Amino acid sequence: MARLPRLVVPHQPHHILQSGIDRQAIFRDDADYAAFLGWLREAAKQFQVAVHAYVLMPNHLHLLVSPSDTTGLARMMQWVGRHYVPYFNAKYQRVGTLWQSRYKATIIDSDQYFLQCSRYIELNPARAGLVASADEYPWSSLAHHVGMRSDPVIHDHRLFWALGNTPFDREAAYRNFINHGLSETEIAAFREATQKGWPLGSEQFKNMLAKQTNRRVTPARRGRPLKTAASPDHQRDKLIQH
Repeated sequence: MARLPRLVVPHQPHHILQSGIDRQAIFRDDADYAAFLGWLREAAKQFQVAVHAYVLMPNHLHLLVSPSDTTGLARMMQWVGRHYVPYFNAKYQRVGTLWQSRYKATIIDSDQYFLQCSRYIELNPARAGLVASADEYPWSSLAHHVGMRSDPVIHDHRLFWALGNTPFDREAAYRNFINHGLSETEIAAFREATQKGWPLGSEQFKNMLAKQTNRRVTPARRGRPLKTAASPDHQRDKLIQH
């Protein structure tokens, strides 16, 4: 079965996952991480995509972004790849693609899952055992959200601003939110939605997306369609034919 085109909805948060081919490293030193972030910042501005959260892991990356139109997200990812992959290949004397197929994307229900998705992304290094505390990891947006440094890549979402009336209030509230961690159920939900590309949200949210985009936004039922009862005339004709 042919896969559906990637679903992109303007001004709606999208969770992006891009992995290295065969789980190989896509970042090997600090200069690689910094170079990628520089191009990401430039591309996000050029194609009008707001980056709300990110983490760059050694062999994959996560982004939480809101595109302003239906084409900007793909153009941003392609633009970054066209700059970063040649840089990486030349530096490490390799050829060919760096990515494991195309990037994965899923639309996030803002009100229900935006902050949880940001937390899922920024806690990734701690879950992977790269650091004892997630705020020790230098290549994520967590330091920005808890007030450790200002990150020029980040465009704060309205729901982050709603955490408090002052920067201190927002940062303290977000740190407390991070400290609560994620349940295994929440982790599994983000992983499944991102891998399969289906929207993550309430049934009401999914129904709204289906109407807005005029396409299916949930998996089709498996199995053959149920047969309808044949009419007596049809059954008689079938007997005559055989």
